[in-house]
Amino acid sequence: MFASPYPDVHIPDLTIYDFLFGSLEDSDRDQVAIVDPGSGAETTYGELVARIDALAGAFAARGIGPGTVVGMLSPNIPTFPAVFHGLLRAGSTVTTLNTLFGAEEIGKQLADSSATWIVTVSPLLPQVIAAAGEIGLAADHVIVLDGAAGHEGLADLLSEQRTPPELTIDPATHIAVLPYSSGTTGVAKGVMLSHRNLVANVQQSQVVVPVSHSDRVLAVLPFFHIYGMTVLLNLALARRAALVTMPRFDLVDFLTTIQDRGCTFIFIAPPIAVALAKHPIVDQFDISSVNTLFSGAAPLDGETGRRAAERINARMFQGYGMTELSPVSHATPADRPDIPLDSIGVTLPNIVCRLVDPATGTEIVEIEADGFTKPGELWVSGPNVMLGYLGNPEATAQTIDEDGFLHTGDVATYHEDGYFTIIDRVKELIKYKGYQVAPAELEALLLSNSDIADAAVIGVLDEEGQEVPKAFVVRAEGSAIDAEWIMAFVAERVAPYKKIRRVEFIDQIPKSSAGKILRKDLRSREPVG
Repeated sequence: MFASPYPDVHIPDLTIYDFLFGSLEDSDRDQVAIVDPGSGAETTYGELVARIDALAGAFAARGIGPGTVVGMLSPNIPTFPAVFHGLLRAGSTVTTLNTLFGAEEIGKQLADSSATWIVTVSPLLPQVIAAAGEIGLAADHVIVLDGAAGHEGLADLLSEQRTPPELTIDPATHIAVLPYSSGTTGVAKGVMLSHRNLVANVQQSQVVVPVSHSDRVLAVLPFFHIYGMTVLLNLALARRAALVTMPRFDLVDFLTTIQDRGCTFIFIAPPIAVALAKHPIVDQFDISSVNTLFSGAAPLDGETGRRAAERINARMFQGYGMTELSPVSHATPADRPDIPLDSIGVTLPNIVCRLVDPATGTEIVEIEADGFTKPGELWVSGPNVMLGYLGNPEATAQTIDEDGFLHTGDVATYHEDGYFTIIDRVKELIKYKGYQVAPAELEALLLSNSDIADAAVIGVLDEEGQEVPKAFVVRAEGSAIDAEWIMAFVAERVAPYKKIRRVEFIDQIPKSSAGKILRKDLRSREPVG
């Protein structure tokens, strides 16, 4: 087993509210917690905690507490932190929903999670009302934060000035949040994360992720996603940093907000790194305030990361995790410049890992002559591992083994200097004539070329029924490259079995809100039969 290079940290037996705010000192109360980039309005930590307490009291007065599941469908707005933590302070379980969901997807998650309330904003109300009607959720159980006729809003709840309830729950077993994840299979499942899971992962992350109280953290990645929930929201609050909220990513708004609000620390996904590395408009803005970029949610290739960091004169780090891990298990330490940027860094404290050959089940422990192990599926054990999948013991048993190791479905190598590198997903490896081809490797190579704005690779079947690598390519502005040029570019730089065999040019690579390539959408473009 591969242990963390760091000693274990203490995981306090606290709720996430008590952990984040129970130690709030007088000197913290005047520190800025939330910044509205549009108006410049600031909320201090003292004001934030007062609102959380008042909202917890209002929610409790409506019967929202332990045993109640509340859906939260909202973009990153300045009131999100207070509402989210108000619900947790009341003892309820929060299931966060993707703001891109339609009515059917909203209804499905609300029904599966047994949610009896939902909190949203007026622009998303039509699909919420449609979903509520389908599953029988009462209209008076729909709270609209910015106000809407027939629904209570944030102002109504805060005006009551209630005190928070007395709460007695077990942080280790009480489900705090229910985000949904496909895990290692394609069907989305409710991931049961306890208060202890959330507390543990913030404690673990603080050791490696260098957010400080003087940082202005740009919160552009969605809070509804576990990455945004833990490392943007909870970690920033734990460090008493200021959160500058952005409801959605738009490159011009993103750059303008950094420039106008002096953002210093930015958590990003790889598509943002690609834009910072390649888009010409970046040079039109003064974003010199940024000192740190931290990429997660999907693999970042080292060359793109290096270009992005050098272009804006910032340091770049990468982390790894998954919803089922609350989510962070690995990150690049600030004091390890020797670690390659395309690695995911070292294991966080309190975590041990295994690498297992996905074909044979044999544990991989031997370091090869090049300093790396052979690739294997990454297994992770630690206090941040989920309780399990909601109502799905079979999927839970398939993901977490009897020894408590969560099987990530990701293929990785370990280097003798203590860091891991993700090679690809087990299910996404392309099998070409018996050889394994990693799409991530080919994507990184394609992105290293200035004529290519973005790229993705999947396996498709050729005329003989053999799986071959196919590249989907977005040309850079002004580029006239063709398929033959791309195939030749790759062929000159990889082993013969890794060559790109097919190319399709598209306007945009489909990606999730967290930046993951939606390979299923690319596969759906392929002809059937």
